[in-house]
Amino acid sequence: MTVFFAWPVASIVGRGLFPDGGFDAVGVAEVLSRPRTQRVIGFTVGLAAAATAITLVLGMPVAYVLARLRFRGRGVLRAAVLVPFVLPTVVVGIAFRALLRDTPFDGSVVAILGALVFFNIAVVARTVAVSWESLDPRQEEAARVLGAGPVRVFATITLRRLAPSIAAAASIVFLFCSTAFGTVLVLGGARYATIETEIWLLTTQFLDLRAAAVLSVAQLVVVVLLLVGTGWVQRRAAPQRRSFAARAPRRRDAPVVVAALLVGVALVVPIGALVERSLRSAGEWTLGNYAALASTGSRNALAVTPWEALGNSLGFAAAATGLAMLVGLVAAILLSRSPRAPGARRGLTLLDGALMLPLGVSAVTVGFGFLVTLNAPPLDLRTSPILVPVAQALVAVPLVVRTLLPVLRSIGSRMREAAASLGAAPWRVILTIDLGIAARAALAATGLAFTVALGEFGATTFLSRPDAATLPVVIYRLIGLPGGDNAGMATAASVVLAAVCVAVVALVERLNLQPTSATTTGAF
Repeated sequence: MTVFFAWPVASIVGRGLFPDGGFDAVGVAEVLSRPRTQRVIGFTVGLAAAATAITLVLGMPVAYVLARLRFRGRGVLRAAVLVPFVLPTVVVGIAFRALLRDTPFDGSVVAILGALVFFNIAVVARTVAVSWESLDPRQEEAARVLGAGPVRVFATITLRRLAPSIAAAASIVFLFCSTAFGTVLVLGGARYATIETEIWLLTTQFLDLRAAAVLSVAQLVVVVLLLVGTGWVQRRAAPQRRSFAARAPRRRDAPVVVAALLVGVALVVPIGALVERSLRSAGEWTLGNYAALASTGSRNALAVTPWEALGNSLGFAAAATGLAMLVGLVAAILLSRSPRAPGARRGLTLLDGALMLPLGVSAVTVGFGFLVTLNAPPLDLRTSPILVPVAQALVAVPLVVRTLLPVLRSIGSRMREAAASLGAAPWRVILTIDLGIAARAALAATGLAFTVALGEFGATTFLSRPDAATLPVVIYRLIGLPGGDNAGMATAASVVLAAVCVAVVALVERLNLQPTSATTTGAF
């Protein structure tokens, strides 16, 4: 973590603020005073705020249904909500391009906004649902008996009790929206640039490394503040251990159920549009786009075929998953302990926060940092393929920790003490007690880490070589090439990548561990 995260990020900070050994206040002010920089920052904040507000409005009915009601099709709704969250951002962007093709919203702010909401509905639904199902419904029933209407009950009782978890979900969604890269790049390009895409453009198109570094530092400061605030809110929103059983829907639940089902259907529509577009070419139904995945595109525009890129992606994702599980499992076991010394407890709190930083710090910043730091012996790794799985593992480690930590913390210390008193060595206690109980959670964390690594795009755009490109990078290159054949290949490749991710999510869901809840309700 120190070599591959702290060092690259610190290097970016140094290049942005201390280019000649001293603080360059004039250079920083010059970059921040540029009209384009101010437009990009304002657009990023406004877009993230709007997407957060819409996501909260649409996610609340789904959260209620998942937390309180039991009906046929509930599992389908839960899966429909979860799938967008684990889809690669490039796939989400391609799906909305297919959905809004030949409409006034194609390539507009509305398209970007819709894609961000689509991606983050699961965060609100799962985060709030975990807290909602722990609330005792008898207070609401008592208020109804006393004559309070549904709106008044929700506003005066339910909403006040859910306020910490709603605030936590809003903070997380705002964080994800403000650091979104692949979706914004595919749908907005240079016309609708956010801080994240502007860093990429400054680095790869204009070679303005100073401005890119300044923006990276500014984004890093905002992300750290958001993480600190979210962690404080999450501690207040920690759900009770008790969970109240879901009940069958009643007549008064009809509006909320209908709203939740409409949201679920809306989440499926972009994926359906993507599949439909992949099966059409020149106005006719065909499998030609899928057959073309064995080629390198029109005029051999690619160095590898999409199928070869998928093989690269699977190999990199497997290596990244192994690294993430190794680091995340050790970190989760360490954080699950409850030391008595105040200094040790503060150290674990700091470690917990540090492990969450890669989830909020720009992947573009990390990839940029790799290029400017790992460029000299003994760590000249700029052309090494190892950088891709390392960068992917950095993004996956926080999710592994957040998935494993609640399960490990639920293990009573007396169980470990009893095993130790019977002569079990510390390593055997961990192996038989911790890992034995957390085995299913570890499998779910493995699937989640693999899916995230498979679709990682931000850092990989900097680090992947043309002859070892991943599928998300190949998809983005295809949509940037002229010709309908290349666009058709991009949609077909997106469907293939989405299918792999959905298959992994389906496997995780069968474990019935709901990893997204574990992730989004932990301390970020």
